[in-house]
Amino acid sequence: MRAAISKSIWVVLIALPLLAAGCSSAHGDSPVDATPSAARPNKPPEATVELSASQLQAIKIETVGTYPFPVENESVGNIDFDEDLSVQVFPPYQGTIIDTFAEVGNDIRKDQPLYTIKSPDLIQAESTLIGAAATFDLNNKELARAKNLSGTNGVSVRELEQATSDQQTAEGALKAARDAVRVFGKTDAEIDQMISSRKIDPALVVHSPISGRITARNAQPGFFVQPGSATAPYSVADVTIKWMLASVVEADIPHFQLGQPVQAQVTAYPNRVFRGMVSKIYATADPNTHRVTIRSEISDPKAELLPGMLANFVIRVQPPTEAIDIPENGVVREGDGSMTAWVTTDRRRFSQKNIKTGLRRDGKVQILEGLQRGELVVSDGAIFLSNMLQAPVPE
Repeated sequence: MRAAISKSIWVVLIALPLLAAGCSSAHGDSPVDATPSAARPNKPPEATVELSASQLQAIKIETVGTYPFPVENESVGNIDFDEDLSVQVFPPYQGTIIDTFAEVGNDIRKDQPLYTIKSPDLIQAESTLIGAAATFDLNNKELARAKNLSGTNGVSVRELEQATSDQQTAEGALKAARDAVRVFGKTDAEIDQMISSRKIDPALVVHSPISGRITARNAQPGFFVQPGSATAPYSVADVTIKWMLASVVEADIPHFQLGQPVQAQVTAYPNRVFRGMVSKIYATADPNTHRVTIRSEISDPKAELLPGMLANFVIRVQPPTEAIDIPENGVVREGDGSMTAWVTTDRRRFSQKNIKTGLRRDGKVQILEGLQRGELVVSDGAIFLSNMLQAPVPE
């Protein structure tokens, strides 16, 4: 019996140290980390690549610097004529078109004839002119006769005064008739010709009020036209200035101001940049799209832009921002969408860094986070280094 008890005590004494060791480990006294793997921070080690002398030829290294990035807003819009420099050429009086002198696309000068009409108003004015001229001639002769006879008993003083009054009235009527015909665009030489020949000229010539290009023509001989009645026989526009109408989201409106520089490109001229400035910000927003129209005046001296063309607009809304930058070929978009760059201190071993990018301009990328000015960065061949992480390139 004693032997059995002694054996049990001996087993307990041996087990106590082992139990104490297990308890200590459970309370964290043991060097073994018992933290669950899911609770441990998942911070991957910094990726590094070391290149041989031959591999270094595949990359370029530059010092991180700064670049003045312009703050711009991009949008899409349409080309249109400058309505302030585009006119519809109506006749000043109603009539029937006699002849036309210009076609769509013709470049014309100010006061160049566009078409003629047979105007009843002009015919009436010219008829009055011829009659007034005849009356004036008759009264001139009568006054001259009265003056010749005034020294004799053949003409009384009253008759002389009446002849003088009639001549002055006829002279005023002739002047008024000449002015009435002159309103229709007839010159003094043409008026004198009508008076001397006693023949009217029914053709009223309609001239272009501005220099520009014929953009529309609805004039045919025999058509009856009148002032302000659609459609105008001709439309003329100064095509050296175009309107560009951009539709921007209403939230961006505070960024826009009159006079801001604008750049536009169209698919017809992919390598051309047309420049201008913001000329008007419309006062209402579209309730369906919540966009506001911004109008810009664009210089087009060769008249290459056509109304209706789709254009991409870039409007500079703030002065340039000086920021850290690296070349575009130094930025790598990873599979998860993150951006990375490669830096080095000895031009042989390279470390991959996560970066946050911003504006892009002229082949440069703005770096918001991840790099410091003065660091050595891979400016060309960054993808080559990223590929080495997956499949190292042999020397």
